[in-house]
Amino acid sequence: MIGNKDLQDIVSMFSTESAATSVRPLGPGFINDTFIVGTESGRRYILQRKNHNVFPDIPGMMQNILSVTEHLKKKITEEGGDPMREAMTVVKRTDGGLYYKDMSGNYWAMTVFIEGSVTYESADTPELAFKGGKGIGKFQTMLADFTTPLNETIKGFHNIRWRFTQWDEALRRDAAGRVKNLSEEIGWIESRRKEMLDFWTLVENGAIPTRVTHNDTKISNILFDKNTNDVLCVIDLDTCMSSTSLNDFGDAIRSYTNTGKEDDTDLSRVSMSPDMFRAYTRGYLSQRKDSLTECEKEYLAFSARYITYEQVLRFLMDHIDGDTYYKTAYPEHNLVRTRAQYRLLQSMESQYGAMVDTVMECLR
Repeated sequence: MIGNKDLQDIVSMFSTESAATSVRPLGPGFINDTFIVGTESGRRYILQRKNHNVFPDIPGMMQNILSVTEHLKKKITEEGGDPMREAMTVVKRTDGGLYYKDMSGNYWAMTVFIEGSVTYESADTPELAFKGGKGIGKFQTMLADFTTPLNETIKGFHNIRWRFTQWDEALRRDAAGRVKNLSEEIGWIESRRKEMLDFWTLVENGAIPTRVTHNDTKISNILFDKNTNDVLCVIDLDTCMSSTSLNDFGDAIRSYTNTGKEDDTDLSRVSMSPDMFRAYTRGYLSQRKDSLTECEKEYLAFSARYITYEQVLRFLMDHIDGDTYYKTAYPEHNLVRTRAQYRLLQSMESQYGAMVDTVMECLR
């Protein structure tokens, strides 16, 4: 456990407006350790210890974040907005660096805290889903003319061909000796392998274009104005890379529309809410319908199945590997997650025709 004096010493490495008066934990810290920093001037900052096990290229990640936020700030300023509230602001080190590496090999980064903002852990109304979709749609639209190459900070993220390479190796290793009891669940993965690879081939051959993507579009990664409840900006840009924008849509649908929990033990509670799907799609396409290609529009609804399938695979693969990636609360936790996500996938598959119809309606 790092002490407060050590944290204040780390803060002093960054170009804050004034000296730190307090440093305290913020949020649960599932991947990074996050702290809120108070200073003598009253301005507050976010300090994060970046998880270099999950993100092996922290320098590349920070360069991505700086490039994307500088582009967003330029666009926001041109449109008459407030770039300090409508985009993240990277605080550089006192010597101009983008991060600080301490003596233990930990990486630290800092941004300005956006005052008067709130976050939501889940979207519980169609109105909130609509706003979330609009926020991600606007984020992608403002980055549509972004041309700076982005670093691949996590190899093969949302690349199902790479995931299948990992999957095949996990089955071969059978590290935890669990494969023999998972014939049904393994069958779920294998029966859809070709369909998922066919989709990814369209990305590989350029039929579905590559754009700037956030890659973690749950609603807790959007800041809302405390007074108006309108979207302020998209945060947590650690996974910002180049891929298909459909990944962001599909990941959001997986998160927003689930009527149960990601690790629900009662599968009767798990399904995809068509009302939440419609609301998010309306919000997203209000910003994106004029700039998506015909192929992107055609596969927009399918992207929800693709990302949910990928999550089923990843949970099951981690269970087979002995729970080495995701934090688990009990031995069967990843298997419970696998089954809950699979039920969500089945719900999407059963409603797929209606999902396509909803997309078409929102494009009109």
